Amino acid sequence: MITIVDYDAGNPTSVKRALAAVGVDAKISPDADQVRDAERIIFPGVGHARSAMDVLIERRLDRALAAAFARGTPILGICVGAQLSLTRSEEGDTECLGLVPGAVRRFPPLPAQLKIPHMGWNRVVVKRPHPIFDGLDADNEFYFVHSYYLAPVAADRVLATTEHGIEFVSAFACKNLAAVQFHPEKSGPLGLALLERFARWDPVC
Repeated sequence: MITIVDYDAGNPTSVKRALAAVGVDAKISPDADQVRDAERIIFPGVGHARSAMDVLIERRLDRALAAAFARGTPILGICVGAQLSLTRSEEGDTECLGLVPGAVRRFPPLPAQLKIPHMGWNRVVVKRPHPIFDGLDADNEFYFVHSYYLAPVAADRVLATTEHGIEFVSAFACKNLAAVQFHPEKSGPLGLALLERFARWDPVC
């Protein structure tokens, strides 16, 4: 059973529906005790970093996620969930969970033909093997919606990059946490396959 963290940031129902499409049981929970004790966690999200962190702290979900990470629970961070797993975000100068050292940075000014937010389908270039990307074809596209990007400190945490005016990190991993900037639940068959692989992933911590 996968527990999807509900902290009023985005639509966890769409993640639950995507998991059901690949035969994976899931529940949505705002409860810190349920998240802390979960077998497996998806930490999704869209919206503003500071507002999201305020809700996590209010519901004690920040502590629950930290405890789950420390005990080795497999966790998948998606979009804002991935960003909040790092140390600090430039969006609202927000102190994040700090599960993995790193920052969340705003895109610099881009050529006029490239819009911010980066919205739509784009290719993900895998930089090192990881079970969530097993068998992923080089000619792939996942769906993105974001104005800030992931910048983990350690280069060996980077799983994949994407181009949008600059090359940015679109996925990273550390121990039992995998994090993606794109939305697998909105990315058709490739996204569903990634979610199914996460449901089977047995991290070695």
